[in-house]
Amino acid sequence: MRASRALLTAFVLAAAVDLVALAVGPHAAHLAAKPLLMLLLAAYAGVSGAPRLLVAALLCGWGGDVLLMSGADLAFMAGMACFAAGHVCYLLLFRGYGSPRARTTLLAPLYALTALVIVVLLWPDLPAGLRVPVACYSTLLTVMAYGAATRLGPVAGLGGTLFLLSDTLLATGIADWPQLPHPGLWVMITYLAAQFLLVRGALGARRAPVTSYREVRSTTP
Repeated sequence: MRASRALLTAFVLAAAVDLVALAVGPHAAHLAAKPLLMLLLAAYAGVSGAPRLLVAALLCGWGGDVLLMSGADLAFMAGMACFAAGHVCYLLLFRGYGSPRARTTLLAPLYALTALVIVVLLWPDLPAGLRVPVACYSTLLTVMAYGAATRLGPVAGLGGTLFLLSDTLLATGIADWPQLPHPGLWVMITYLAAQFLLVRGALGARRAPVTSYREVRSTTP
């Protein structure tokens, strides 16, 4: 319990340093704090008894964070691949929490429409070489957000939605759309909240019971 609280406190402090640095500087503080964020959150999840897939998803996010700090085109593509791998880890994780509830499946058209609108609006303004990768990534991210809402509940669902918002804000910068003041700050606020809420949602959700082979055999006439 003490280790869990210590790691969560360290994550919150690192997040505060990073966000303040993005808002007012210095930039060096951002460079120092950002690589620590997902490592601390992953460690917190690990000592709190999180499934390995959740820890793996966060570590993929750490890889994406570090690569995106470079600014090089190749590093951006590699970073996007890391985040995509993290979303795959989340989707595999969600399978352990049972089937979507009947009511929540009604959200599917809404999430599908969201992905379509994002891709259609961004497509003309994205660099030609990024259009297909961004479209594929946006689709995967939307599926992850839908899975978080339907498998883990409202807390993780909000996390998935904020993840979608964060990466959409990032994509608008790549598309050279008009930006809010301190655009990186808003990207990181929504991203950090998203990852934390996904962790809390996964830790608080009840996993589906696993039926062993022996149990199946014992109930077979």
